[in-house]
Amino acid sequence: MGDERREHERFPTELSVDVKTGENFLFAYITNISEMGIFVRSDDPLPIGTEVSLSFTGPDGARNVKVDGTVVWINPVRPTGDNPNPGMGVRFAGLTPELRERLVEIVRAVAYLHEQNDES
Repeated sequence: MGDERREHERFPTELSVDVKTGENFLFAYITNISEMGIFVRSDDPLPIGTEVSLSFTGPDGARNVKVDGTVVWINPVRPTGDNPNPGMGVRFAGLTPELRERLVEIVRAVAYLHEQNDES
C-alpha cells in the first residue's frame, strides 16, 4: 500500500472552515484532522506553498480556532471524474503552546466521536 508518511494520526470529521489567503476567501470543510494539519475538501485547491489563515470551531462548538498554515499537498479534480476527494493538505504553522493544546483537544474530541460512531 505504499509508505505512510504521516507522523500524527488523522481522524475523519466534517467541520466547516474558512480559508483566507490575501484577498481570497474560501468556505470549505475539513474532512480529516490531526494535531499538525487538516485536509480541506475543495474542488479548487490552492497551490502548494500557499500560506493561509484558517478559522474553524471544534466539534464541541465551544470556541473558534484561528490558525495559520501552509498548503503542503493537493489532490486536484481530475477531468475523468475518478477523484471523489479533491482538496488540499494544510500543515499548521506558528503554533503557540496554547493553540497547540486547543488543537490537541479538538483532535481528541473528533477521535472520541469517531470511536463512538464506530461502536454504534
